[in-house]
Amino acid sequence: MEIQLTRNYDEMSEVASEIVTKLIKRKSHAILGLATGSTPIGLYRCLIDEYNSGNVSFKNVTTCNLDEYIGLDSHHDQSYKHFMNTNLFDHIDINKENTHFPNGSAEDLDIECERYSNLLTSMPRDLQILGIGRNGHIGFNEPGTPFNSTTHVVTLDKKTIADNARFFESENEVPRLAITMGISEILNSKCVLLLASGKNKREAITKMLSKSPSPKCPASALLSHPNLIVVCTEHIRLVF
Repeated sequence: MEIQLTRNYDEMSEVASEIVTKLIKRKSHAILGLATGSTPIGLYRCLIDEYNSGNVSFKNVTTCNLDEYIGLDSHHDQSYKHFMNTNLFDHIDINKENTHFPNGSAEDLDIECERYSNLLTSMPRDLQILGIGRNGHIGFNEPGTPFNSTTHVVTLDKKTIADNARFFESENEVPRLAITMGISEILNSKCVLLLASGKNKREAITKMLSKSPSPKCPASALLSHPNLIVVCTEHIRLVF
């Protein structure tokens, strides 16, 4: 495991962008696992800047997103497909046919989970980008999720719903269900890049690093990965 401490959120985003950019320059057909939420927005802004500066092209890159809410149309302004288009894809030269998401509007969610799991098997990620929830979740794999899980439907934890309420007009509007990449599929990536910023993530990072791996803290599964990079702000310095 490699740990990089940064002075602030902007530096964390720049360090992460450098890792992603170096990968794509080395392997133009790279497959990236992408995350949503507030943590990777700065990374995506940096990648847009790299593209606009002519330093990197995404035209041959393939992406697979971690998760999606169930019950939100892909055009809904809080769907994760809309998030990715708005915060990254609409501003770079990626072929959107090469961007993949679980379908939270599928009529048969069991079939959709199987479809996405098969897709992930056929597309092992060169790099999987992650944030971490206050309760230690990665993707929408909430505490208690088995480490051998594949793509599945999850009932969101109360902490997750409360944290995501800031993106909606009220907490009541936050979907209670989501479809997420499983922990075993996250671990199937060649490299995992975990980003964490701010004091509110200190407890989750502490649990991840200071205790034996346990489904009680889903992120602790990452400790078994042979190529884990953790980039976080110095607010989390005390845990090391």
